[in-house]
Amino acid sequence: MSLMMDRIDALRKEFKSAIAQATLVRDVEAIRLKFTGRKGSVPELMKELKDCSIDEKREFGPKLNDFRQEIEAAIATRAKELVDGAEKAKASAIENFDVSARVPSSRKKGTTHPYSQIVERVENTFLSMGYSIFDGPEIEDDYHNFGALNIPENHPARDMHDTLWLNRRSHLLRTHTSTIQIHAMESRKLPIAGIAPGRTFRHEAVDASHDVMFWQCEGLFIDKGITMSHLFGTAKAFLSSFFDTDDIDIRIRPGYFPFVEPGVEIDMRCVFCKDGCSVCKKSKWVEVFPGGMVHPNVLKSAGIDPEVYSGFAFGFGLSRLVMLMHGISDIRLLSSGKIPFLRQF
Repeated sequence: MSLMMDRIDALRKEFKSAIAQATLVRDVEAIRLKFTGRKGSVPELMKELKDCSIDEKREFGPKLNDFRQEIEAAIATRAKELVDGAEKAKASAIENFDVSARVPSSRKKGTTHPYSQIVERVENTFLSMGYSIFDGPEIEDDYHNFGALNIPENHPARDMHDTLWLNRRSHLLRTHTSTIQIHAMESRKLPIAGIAPGRTFRHEAVDASHDVMFWQCEGLFIDKGITMSHLFGTAKAFLSSFFDTDDIDIRIRPGYFPFVEPGVEIDMRCVFCKDGCSVCKKSKWVEVFPGGMVHPNVLKSAGIDPEVYSGFAFGFGLSRLVMLMHGISDIRLLSSGKIPFLRQF
């Protein structure tokens, strides 16, 4: 009997020494496992009680339970002390932060991602022209992504979108930022003038020029008396400001998009060459600005009377613009997270 008591006393002494020396929460957890874990010292002693007499069980059973409770209480107290101490130290470090401290010269500096750079530049250009910045959900319903944009079910244009459908009924990852113009028309007072840069998603075969995620920018202007000439003027003003040159030459080609009528493709004369280069594919022209007049059906779907109001919409690929600006040949690099690539920007 005295042997069992001696072992309990030895364990208590060992525990008190260990818990007093613990300086980290993980140290306290290690002590808990050592003494009261499934294979700890106290459970092992309790297993030995089964071989003891009834009198020994009556004497040492309660003592072992009390010892276990003593350990658990001490562990909880010590863990709280360490957590509180760490929080106080962190608060003190913030409060006493030395703003004049010297930054080591070897410290690596981060840079803004090329997507962020291009989005900021596009936004600043349109903000200077009086536009607002719109935003919308990346998870859309069928109506906002297709139906309200004059793309009903079984419309051939749906085949071009390679949609990523979700398990949730009639929901998908948006295939274009044109969905945001519907939200804008539904929620904002007329007149409306804004752009909506953002991520879009397609079920594409990934290669150097295609990815499942890429960036687009949608533009929308609705008011009374809006015509195609306003669209052409906006396109030329934006391109001149963005590429920082007054010598912007554009050409107009007919184009088809279900949500505009008539639709056009606006090209600009290549600003990177005079005689043809890899950017313009030796044609001296770069496709930049598909758009057109907002289709009357799209206006009606948002509760806007097409007999009173008209407007234009346009869109362009921000991923393509980034690649043009920086001479990037592989779109996958933009979402790769590769540090050597990002350091260039």
